[in-house]
Amino acid sequence: MTTPYKDGFYMPAEYAPHCATIMIWCERAGSWTHGASFAEPAFAEAIKAISEGEKVFVAVSEKSRPRAIKYLAEEILKGSVELLDIDTDDCWARDTAPTFVTDGTEVCGVDWKFNAWGGQFNGLYDDYVRDDAFAQTVCEKLGLKCYSARPFVLEGGSVHSNGKGTVITTEECLLSKGRNPEKSKLEIEDILKEYLGAERVVWLPYGVMDDETDGHVDNICAFVNENTVVLGWCEAYDEQRRRCEENLKVLLNAGIEVIKLPFPEKPVRFTDFDLAGFEYGEGEIVRSKDENLAASYVNFYISNSAVIVPAFGDVNDQIAVEILSRCFPERRVISINATEVIKGGGNFHCLTCQIPKKGIER
Repeated sequence: MTTPYKDGFYMPAEYAPHCATIMIWCERAGSWTHGASFAEPAFAEAIKAISEGEKVFVAVSEKSRPRAIKYLAEEILKGSVELLDIDTDDCWARDTAPTFVTDGTEVCGVDWKFNAWGGQFNGLYDDYVRDDAFAQTVCEKLGLKCYSARPFVLEGGSVHSNGKGTVITTEECLLSKGRNPEKSKLEIEDILKEYLGAERVVWLPYGVMDDETDGHVDNICAFVNENTVVLGWCEAYDEQRRRCEENLKVLLNAGIEVIKLPFPEKPVRFTDFDLAGFEYGEGEIVRSKDENLAASYVNFYISNSAVIVPAFGDVNDQIAVEILSRCFPERRVISINATEVIKGGGNFHCLTCQIPKKGIER
């Protein structure tokens, strides 16, 4: 049985050229308060910004199609946005879409098993059949070959690649009992290398505290060039600061340069109004006012022409923009209010998945 690594395929860096981005329109009543009406403007703003530099495929259901058209009619007419009729359980394309790999002339997808961030151990909802099928369906719709990595469980937000042989992930997530508890750390590392075309895996100990994904790397650390990352950083010395320092040690020992990117200063939490707008399905986690949402500026998305950065109405919003503008001088850094997005459980990087351009040289 062949694998991407054996066939000469690898996962490019996100900042390498894309041919398109995949997203899913929001509608799940247990994730998006008040029928997603407050989150939709942020979705639309992000899609429009990304579509200025590349095509955006947006998966919709029969119910959400009219809502997407309402916000994206102009882009659909221009052809910079195309709707795909695919039913899903939620809209986290980073975690349910294929992980795309290339050999420089062809692009293929990798289909991992999806279990709603933990399955029976600590998954967020019980029925995830449509999300689990999304990667294979996308490849079929786009006419792309798809490697199956099943039954290995992995979400796209748990890995980042520099496109030059290095992948970063977190022990907190990939060694979780809700992923692949029957496999050792070394066995998991070997699978990542085979299906992402990597030569080494750098294991950070931790993700962001209170992250319901069990600490996805895309909320704490991301490559900005081949040998440099931004790392979420907490100035106040608390448990999150301790986690950041442990991650910093690992990165420096791996020979990776680090730029510290602060977290929002103020916590983001649900309001009573938010909580009144959820409708939960069977087996779905119930939100509470005391939850500390895992807001992070590291959950940005690098498109061909822009970097889409979450904003939270926080004093550090502009600092994050300034730091990322220095990291990506050739791209426009666009700050979009993401307060309603984080209430769904993630942010702009979680909502997006890049399809690399053919002909990329490693």
